[in-house]
Amino acid sequence: MAMLRVEGQNGDAALQDWIALLKPRVISLVVFTGLAGMAVAPKWPSIPVGLVIIACICIGAGAAGAINMWYDRDIDAIMKRTQVRPVPGGRVEPTSALVYAVILSVASVVVLWLATNLLAAGILAFSIFFYGVIYTMWLKRSTPQNIVIGGAAGAFPPMIGWAASMGSLDVLPVVMFAIVFLWTPPHFWSLSLYACKDYESAGIPMLPVVKGARHTRWQIVIYTVILTLVSLVPSVVGQCGWFYTVCTSLLDLGFIYYGLRVLCDKQDDKGNSLTKDKPARYAFRYSLAYLFFLFCGLLIDRVLLI
Repeated sequence: MAMLRVEGQNGDAALQDWIALLKPRVISLVVFTGLAGMAVAPKWPSIPVGLVIIACICIGAGAAGAINMWYDRDIDAIMKRTQVRPVPGGRVEPTSALVYAVILSVASVVVLWLATNLLAAGILAFSIFFYGVIYTMWLKRSTPQNIVIGGAAGAFPPMIGWAASMGSLDVLPVVMFAIVFLWTPPHFWSLSLYACKDYESAGIPMLPVVKGARHTRWQIVIYTVILTLVSLVPSVVGQCGWFYTVCTSLLDLGFIYYGLRVLCDKQDDKGNSLTKDKPARYAFRYSLAYLFFLFCGLLIDRVLLI
């Protein structure tokens, strides 16, 4: 256990620092989509197995987040909103964070394999690799499309939940993947508009840094419209009923409204906000509620209204 030594500024790291490495606030919504994927499947696992599935998705997603914190410790130390994280804050040693992340990654995949099946474990393993390596170590620092491509990493949990229950995939979990995938760009680009200076100082080629704020606003609207169309596919193909259709349609209208507010924000000649990006902040918050309530609507429609 010597490799897990912690050297913080005030001695040993607290338990909350090890939990913070897992990015609990970030992964909570992702884990919920995994639960939804499992719950809307035609066949449910037993309660003990179901709890194991959710735990493995949670630990696997958290492990990927810990890999991200380990690798990004240099830029996290530059950006104001990430300077207090455990590794750049000096409370957890980088090597310890990496060992911790790898152990949790392997454990989550192996336990899910033993408890369910190889397909679910394989998707979980690939999602950890995609976020920890493809997105964090490659895409994030190399292209303004980092969020678009990297969004796949957070979109896998519904497929994992379904595969763990059924041992196979179907149309609905793939559409759920697509919804989360298309939700990610407008969600994170809204954040990047008002955190642009942080990303620029750290040398991260986020879309507003490379293409400018005005271009980013248009991309938010475009991806939001595409998302709203895809969100209704479950209704079109007969996988969901009236409740999901109504719920999602209302949520879609709200998302388009907030996207248009971002587009029409008061701007200078370069497209920079004159309102401290208030519409982008509201759009970011709404996007969180959007995904949560959309999947709630899906659960109610598929589980309670059958």
